[in-house]
Amino acid sequence: MTFYKTLLKHIRHWPANWHRTGPLALSHKLNPCRGLLTDGSAARPRITENSVEVFSHVYPRDDMTNVTDKILSKVGCQLHNRPHHPLWLIKERIKDHFYRSYIGRTGNPLFSVHDNLSPVVTVEQNFDSLLIPPEHPSRKKGDNYYLNRTHMLRAHTSAHQKELVRSGLDRFLLAGDVYRRDEIDSNHYPVFHQMEGVRLFSNHELFARVENGEELSLFESGGRRTPQKQETHTLEAVKLVEFDLKQALTRLMRHLFGEDLEIRWVDCYFPFTHPSFEMEVRFQGDWLEVLGCGVMEQELVCSAGAGNKMGWAFGLGLERLAMVLFGIPDIRLFWSEDERFLKQFRLSDIYQPVIFQPLSKYPPLFNDISFWLPAEGYTENDFYDLVRSIGGDLVEKVTLVDEFTHPKTKRVSHCYRVTYRHMERTLTQEEVRIIHGAIEQAAEKELGAQGRY
Repeated sequence: MTFYKTLLKHIRHWPANWHRTGPLALSHKLNPCRGLLTDGSAARPRITENSVEVFSHVYPRDDMTNVTDKILSKVGCQLHNRPHHPLWLIKERIKDHFYRSYIGRTGNPLFSVHDNLSPVVTVEQNFDSLLIPPEHPSRKKGDNYYLNRTHMLRAHTSAHQKELVRSGLDRFLLAGDVYRRDEIDSNHYPVFHQMEGVRLFSNHELFARVENGEELSLFESGGRRTPQKQETHTLEAVKLVEFDLKQALTRLMRHLFGEDLEIRWVDCYFPFTHPSFEMEVRFQGDWLEVLGCGVMEQELVCSAGAGNKMGWAFGLGLERLAMVLFGIPDIRLFWSEDERFLKQFRLSDIYQPVIFQPLSKYPPLFNDISFWLPAEGYTENDFYDLVRSIGGDLVEKVTLVDEFTHPKTKRVSHCYRVTYRHMERTLTQEEVRIIHGAIEQAAEKELGAQGRY
C-alpha cells in the first residue's frame, strides 16, 4: 500500500503543475526509440549550434532554448501508439469504452480520437490558449522544454484543445506524449503520456430531456462568478454539465477498475475550468487521485469559435493508470525494450487481465556529488536534467541529502545522492564512475557549479 500512496502523490495527470511553482552510449542502450515520427520523416530531431530541428522544421535557438538531445531522442517514439505496449492498452480500453458508450443514430462513435498530433506547439497554444497568465509559475523555463521563445514541447495535451474545437469538433478524445523537467525517482520521468476528453453542448442538446427545457438557457447576462459557476453560465446549465461529466467519468473508471469501485470528488482549481474537480478512487484500501476535470472556461470556448456552446473537459495520465492497474513499480520500465517486460502485455484481448511480473532486480550503486551553487539562476531541475542527459535511464533516483550555507560568505552547497541501477543487468562500479565523473564535469561547465568532490 505504501507503493500506491507514493505513486499518486507524484505521477502526474491533467492538468498538472499549476500549483508548482563517452558515457552517454552506455545509457542509451537501455531504451532505444523505435517509434514512428509523426510526419513519416526519416530525420531524427537534433540540436545544432544555431537551431533545433524537429520533424523537418528548423527552430532558431535563443536564450530560452533548453531542450536536450536526450529529450529530443524521445520525440516521435509514441509509446501510446505501439500495439501491446501497456500505455497503448490503457488508451485502447478508454477509447473502446467511449466508442461503445456514445453512439450516433447511424451507429458511428460520437467521440473522435486524436493520438498523432505533433508534440511541438507554440507557447500560445500551451499557455495563452488555456488562459494561463503571463507570469504564472507553470511557464518557467526551469519546468518546461523550450525550443525557443515561441515554440516548445507541449507540457500537456490540453495545448490542442482550442485548435480541435475551432475545427468544429464538439466531442473528442486526445492522447499524446508530454514533456516536463522534473525530479528523478521511480515515479517521475521527463516524458509521459496524457489522455483527455472534451464534450460541448448546444442549448438544445443539454436541455432536450428536461421538462420545459425549451424555456432554459445555457447563458445569462449580468451574472456573477461564484464557487459553483462562471459569470456567463446559468446555474441549471452548470449543474447539468457537471452531472453529465461526473457520470461519464464514473462509468469510465468503473469500466477500468470494476463496477464496485468507490469514488469521491474533491473541489480544486485549474486555470481553464470552473468549477473544477479531482476524482479519487478507493483501490486496495487507499484513496487514489486519478484525474482532473471541470466545466470549461467559457472564454476559452468562445475564443475557439464555439461561443454558443458550453462543455466539460477531463484529463488523466496513462502511466498513472498503467502503474496502478498492472502493478508496474518503476516508470522507466515503460521505455524498456526488454522482451521479458514487453511480452507480458502481448494479450489476445485488450481486456485480458494482466499483472506485471517483476524482472530480476539488480543491485543499486550509490555515488554522492557536492557542489557550491552558482550565484544566480540555478534551479534543481537544471541539475536533474543534466543528470538525465548523461546518465539516462541508468539513474534510478537523485536525492538531496544535505544543504549547507557558509556562515561567512553565505554561499550555499548541495549534496545529492545519485542511485544508479540498470533495469536489465548488473552495473559495475567502474561504469558508474565514468558516468558520475562526466556529471561532475558537466555540473561545473554547464551549470557554473563549483565542485566539492
